Amino acid sequence: MAAEAPKFVYRQIKFAFTLSELIVVCIAAFAAGFIDAVVGGGGLVQTPVMLITFPQAPVASLLGTVKIPSFCGTAVSAYAYSRRIDIRWRLVLWVALAAFMAAMAGSYMVSVLNNAVLKPIILVVLLVVAVFTYTRKNLGQQHAEIPFSAALWRGIIAGLLIGFYDGFIGPGTGSFLVLVFITIIGHDFMHASAHAKLVNLSTNLASIIYFGSTGHILFHLALPMAVCNMAGGWLGTRLALLKGNRFIRYFFLAVVAGTMIRFAYDIFFR
Repeated sequence: MAAEAPKFVYRQIKFAFTLSELIVVCIAAFAAGFIDAVVGGGGLVQTPVMLITFPQAPVASLLGTVKIPSFCGTAVSAYAYSRRIDIRWRLVLWVALAAFMAAMAGSYMVSVLNNAVLKPIILVVLLVVAVFTYTRKNLGQQHAEIPFSAALWRGIIAGLLIGFYDGFIGPGTGSFLVLVFITIIGHDFMHASAHAKLVNLSTNLASIIYFGSTGHILFHLALPMAVCNMAGGWLGTRLALLKGNRFIRYFFLAVVAGTMIRFAYDIFFR
């Protein structure tokens, strides 16, 4: 009889996984880090792979676990962007604070509410975003920031809405944040991606605090995935900075299309 594959056990919830399963989720983490670094939306890859690979595990634990690699990869790309892009720190800190509080609430709500009702709405929103971005050929190609006072309240409202969404559902958050910084604050794709990373760090941190305090993070999975996510984030950031706004725009459209397919599958085929 063939030898059983080695298993690693997370004692807190008696969760075991094989080496091959670890490799699969680490590859997904690398891909997610790359996508997140360019334009956001890495959760489209990382989250469903986790849910498919470990159907026996508590969903809350899987959602909590993926926040660790997401945070680490986003931190790498945020640092790299900040060295090359001028950051509006006062604005981004206020937006990040609003998003942090909303994400904390969203992380709580995921344990008590069914998110199936929201998915059709999100699918329609994503379709509008894709059509809007595709038809506006100059969207995100020019950098014309609006004044701080106007950007502040718009950013805080958007941060509250998207922060709650990230804590509650997650996939596509980075793409929504990029679109916010382009359409209502006046950034090009490059500056929008840089600022979106910093806000996304706050939403990931909020979820980590909540899920960690309730014992829903599987660190034996999260730590190797974090290393792979950071590697993908580093590579994606270098490519985005090298290729510029046009490349990021096309990548943005691809990620939004992929997210729509994911939500359409969840709605109509599950």
